[in-house]
Amino acid sequence: MNSMLLEDFWSAARSAVPELPVHAPQPWAFGATPVHADDLLALVLDGTKTGTASALCDIEAEGEEVPRVGEVSIILDGRDSPRAVIETTAVVTVAFDEVTAEHAHAEGEGERTLAAWREIHERFWRDYSQSSEGFASDMLVVCERFRLVFPR
Repeated sequence: MNSMLLEDFWSAARSAVPELPVHAPQPWAFGATPVHADDLLALVLDGTKTGTASALCDIEAEGEEVPRVGEVSIILDGRDSPRAVIETTAVVTVAFDEVTAEHAHAEGEGERTLAAWREIHERFWRDYSQSSEGFASDMLVVCERFRLVFPR
């Protein structure tokens, strides 16, 4: 990631939204591939995607923290360029088989149904899990809701 590009992006974001923190948060991309990153970012930018989910075991395997309400994130595209700022508005941790239809719809993927969400996410965690635990129907999933802060 080009640090100058990140600094310029954060400066533009703070000019548009002065209440953002002085220091830029760690940037990240949705998904596990550049195509995932671009496709999911497009859903965020058009307002379709207002939620995401992470396997708790992956968060722990990567040494990351569970998202917190009020936390802001810089979202990268598939070329590692900063494109959006989101703010976490809700976080709930539930078993995979307890994720709600409402959350599945908020994620904006596929048909936006719970069945489609389960199929997409089971395949994702089977293919890309960072944890040796892998996929299980009772695995804990961190369901995060967010709002697009920049660009508006």
